[in-house]
Amino acid sequence: MIRILIADDHAIVRSGLKQILEEDREMKIVAEHSNGIDALNWLHTNNCDVVLLDISMPGKSGIDVLKQLHDEKPKLPVIVISIYPEDQYAVRLIKAGAAGYLTKESAPGVIVGAVRQVASGKKYINATVAEMLADEFGAQNKKLPHEILSDREYQIFLLLASAKTATEIAASLGLSVKTISTYRSRILEKMHLRNNAELMRYVVDKHLTE
Repeated sequence: MIRILIADDHAIVRSGLKQILEEDREMKIVAEHSNGIDALNWLHTNNCDVVLLDISMPGKSGIDVLKQLHDEKPKLPVIVISIYPEDQYAVRLIKAGAAGYLTKESAPGVIVGAVRQVASGKKYINATVAEMLADEFGAQNKKLPHEILSDREYQIFLLLASAKTATEIAASLGLSVKTISTYRSRILEKMHLRNNAELMRYVVDKHLTE
């Protein structure tokens, strides 16, 4: 039996994943949580075989949860499942310790196959992500400005590019507005951009939009 924890702040997504996975008699959802903090607390006293983890959750983002889990339970496979396409997050999160990356548009059979694969100790990397990883390791010295950002900076960079305000971003990530403003200044400095308009133009030019 493959025991699975789902961490996603949307009840309908958790319900859909549970229905898909439990159609396979060898899979069982042992816990569901709507935020990363509750998921981590559950894992401190319970065990599972695979974690399905969303990126955008209140309180503690999936990126932070992934990094903490990688430190505390390095052998526990985590599949990130997100609304964001592979080219926005997949390589970063696999390098950060994820066993696989799926979009929420993935077919049910793909999701079941990915869970089965990581539960067996392997990584789940589809053809798109494999090509991006190959490009990443083949061009270490040719990084684009957005590729030198830290994972947190990159997350805030994409949120700023989607026209969200500092207040909205702070609320969604559980940070202060002052902290978001500090990140914004650091991002603009690292990328040699002057303002949000240039940041948005950069995202469009580099095809980083959803």
